[in-house]
Amino acid sequence: MLPARRFLPSLSLLSAFEAAARTGSVTAAARELDLTQSAVSRQIKALEDQIGVELFVRERQTIRLTLAGNGYAREIREALRRISSASLNLRANPHGGTLNLAVLPTFGARWLTPRLGSFLDANPGIAVNLVTRLSPFDFRLDAIDAAIHFGPPAWPGADLTLLMHETVVPACSPAFKAAHVLDTPADLLAVPLLHLTTRPDAWEKWLSRNAVAFESVHGMLFDQFATAAQAAIAGLGVALLPVFLHQEEFERGELVQAVGHETESSERYYLACARERTSYPPLVAFRDWIAEQARLPG
Repeated sequence: MLPARRFLPSLSLLSAFEAAARTGSVTAAARELDLTQSAVSRQIKALEDQIGVELFVRERQTIRLTLAGNGYAREIREALRRISSASLNLRANPHGGTLNLAVLPTFGARWLTPRLGSFLDANPGIAVNLVTRLSPFDFRLDAIDAAIHFGPPAWPGADLTLLMHETVVPACSPAFKAAHVLDTPADLLAVPLLHLTTRPDAWEKWLSRNAVAFESVHGMLFDQFATAAQAAIAGLGVALLPVFLHQEEFERGELVQAVGHETESSERYYLACARERTSYPPLVAFRDWIAEQARLPG
């Protein structure tokens, strides 16, 4: 049920308030909105009268947000952003739905994007927008319909569809392997190990699964697999990489297995969907498509 109309201020009032709150100046807000200062001041006062709360403290020629106004400004700014995004999406694709999808950077570049053309060909009325996200977020606060998630089957406020597992291997350049004695998993403790910030305990898990005793594991940190893989190719150390995302580097001989021990990750890849969007037709079509793609060999 929609709230009473008196609690739904017009966009002009909200835009004037948001601009003044963001810039800290009625003059700057007026310049941004192409209005007079008095017009902006009247709109802010009308908004305060409508909701019955003082949003600014007025001191001589300056303004500053009240405590209540500060919290209200954050929410209004996000609401205006979402309205703007929805309008832009509709303008870009007036005859079909738009799917906003958050992807893990390397997964999106290496696995999803090369396959995405088949989805678009089969669903010509759907536009797909991709943004990168490295960790879970609140669907209620972000204009995202679904996200690719790697980890345990848990994401508050979301429904998860299992996509695939992954096999990881310790990888390095051929020159690095030739320069070091790397025959067993324990030998890796004597060389630099490259870490991913989103999987801080990946090496610990891999060493434990291969019965290697260790006190601590240190090394360079990277926020994406792509840069960790390039560091390994450059001879900076050994990276723990998913085979399916870096098959090209292995086939070209840029990367080799440092030791011959593959391990299946305990976590999985999922499609996480905002619960209130699970029946949204573009999302339903994409969920069916990506689940089928994940089942295909290779």
